[in-house]
Amino acid sequence: MGDQNTPLSGDEVRHVMRRTGFGAPPKELAKLLAAVGGAPTRGNVADALLAYKPKKYKPGGNDGFTAHNKWVKYMQKPKSPLQSKLVLFWHDHFATQNSAVGNTKLLAFQIRLLHEHAKGNFKTLVKEINRNAAMMEMLDTVRNKKAIPNENYSRELEELFTLGVADLAGNPNYTQTEVSQIARAFTGWDYFGNKGKPFLDAGEHDTLAEFPARGPKVIFQSTGGFGPAGRDFAINGEGEAEIDTVTDIIFDHTDTDGENTVARRITRRLLRFFCHEDYASPGPAEIAVIDQIIAEAAFVGSWDLAALYRAIFVHDVFFETSGAAPYGTGTKKAIKWPIDYFISTLRLTGMKLKQREQRILGGSYDGAFGHMTKMGQVLLEPPSVFGWDWDTDWISSATLLARYRFARDIVAARGSGRFRPEKLIDLGLTDPGAIVDAVSDSLGVPDQVTAAERQVYIDYLTDNGASPTLDLNDDDVRNTKLHGLYALVMQSPAYQLH
Repeated sequence: MGDQNTPLSGDEVRHVMRRTGFGAPPKELAKLLAAVGGAPTRGNVADALLAYKPKKYKPGGNDGFTAHNKWVKYMQKPKSPLQSKLVLFWHDHFATQNSAVGNTKLLAFQIRLLHEHAKGNFKTLVKEINRNAAMMEMLDTVRNKKAIPNENYSRELEELFTLGVADLAGNPNYTQTEVSQIARAFTGWDYFGNKGKPFLDAGEHDTLAEFPARGPKVIFQSTGGFGPAGRDFAINGEGEAEIDTVTDIIFDHTDTDGENTVARRITRRLLRFFCHEDYASPGPAEIAVIDQIIAEAAFVGSWDLAALYRAIFVHDVFFETSGAAPYGTGTKKAIKWPIDYFISTLRLTGMKLKQREQRILGGSYDGAFGHMTKMGQVLLEPPSVFGWDWDTDWISSATLLARYRFARDIVAARGSGRFRPEKLIDLGLTDPGAIVDAVSDSLGVPDQVTAAERQVYIDYLTDNGASPTLDLNDDDVRNTKLHGLYALVMQSPAYQLH
């Protein structure tokens, strides 16, 4: 059992950088080690990563294609890879589609909001999302009027953003009554301008005096641990205050085990994101970890996301998948999201995308948008309000082939945007094993490659032993064998996984 004082090996530091960012480029690895005085522990590495100052980035562009590509370009050299990684998580959690919003500028401000609050207070983040113009368009808050309340946002606020449909024991967290009543709190909310400034149109807001037949504004009379009286969300006054009061009540909700429902759900999702798929459907052991991390972070009440992340990053569960793994049934490795695979590969190989289309100038000459579409993840266009399906759902015959083609295009790049392995490894190496180790190290996965895989790569370089040494300064050898080895590692099972 480890804790925040547990020293980290070099391989474990790489593991942290893969999970919390986009790989372990040598310069960033050296920078992190320097920040902790060359003596990395779980705690001081987590503190160094979380010390970033929030960058108020928002993707620019008048259309989804341009905004997507500018965001991709930004993530190649972010001030904090962890911040960018967290924003991707929250973009999935509060999934909002540009095609549904119909205004790229509004969605860009939502992405900036996520950058600002990614490691802040979770309750504050939810309250900001409640008033966010892109979300108002996505889930019909702007169409939620007093005469016929629209329930889309109130349902997803509970189902997806905070409570979840059922608790960890399988019992419902809310009923249709909550959906209908909470919808009343959001009636009349709208925004103006491309910056999406929110406001309440009082003339369209549901009040008890006008609609007495709808009953008192009381929720959670049968769930949430509040007792049969439930909670009145007009207690702080009707009008603007109601959506904040509703949120405060939701954050007080307890499940049938008597534990805070919001804390358990968001911690479970973060453990699934940063650790492995066992937290998609947690059993008793996983639930114990969830509760332990919540307690260690003092998350209930503080809602401090930075403290919650730190508690995850120093826990044994975060490190139990470090190192080479069996890739068959039962592995706890997590499959990289397509955007993670894409960005980490560009950063580790030092490749720069070219032209407005952000092209790789080799192979298919496809751009960032095309590659990401084929891999199954287009930023700003999650498939639905449920976000993307994770882990094995990322991989199909088509999307895996798209990853392989992307790796092929990288090593095939020539001209001004050419692939330059001489900047990644020493071309004076001649021993095939040393070359394999150097390539694996430059791609940040020396700890992921099994002995059997390493031998396959050596056999490839040597034509099964026929060429026991290589001259990497020979153009033909470099352009075939070395470039090919880079492609093979990037296409390997180890490289698809965290």
